[in-house]
This record gives sequence, C-alpha cells and structure tokens, in this order.
Amino acid sequence: MLISEALEGKYVKSSKGHGIIQFADKRNDIYIESENVFAYACKVRPQWNGTGYQKPDFYTTVYVKVDGE
Repeated sequence: MLISEALEGKYVKSSKGHGIIQFADKRNDIYIESENVFAYACKVRPQWNGTGYQKPDFYTTVYVKVDGE
C-alpha cells in the first residue's frame, strides 16, 4: 500500500482546522534533513456538526516518518 493511499480517510488536526483527508500527494519540493521522513500535501474535508455553515475544504502538509526498510 502506498503512503498516500494509507493517509486517505484518516483524521488530521492542523492550525487550519481539522477533518478527514480526502486526497494526499507527495511533495518533492520540500527538503527534509531527516532520513525516511516524507512530506505530503493533503486535501482535508472539515467535519461538520450540522449547525451553521459548512467550511470549505483546505490543504495542509503532513509529514510522515517511515521505519524499517
């Protein structure tokens, strides 16, 4: 399974809000000094409690550390 596929459907909290990851795409434009750490741009659908206005989708960057081979 690809990491991007594993991220889809997961709950994420960021400074922009919180919600469920709809789509994840690897970001090669970000340099990370640590080994086995990758950045993913994620489209997030905010959770809506049914009151007020539903917030629009937003993008956030998620860092993933991979252990093992």
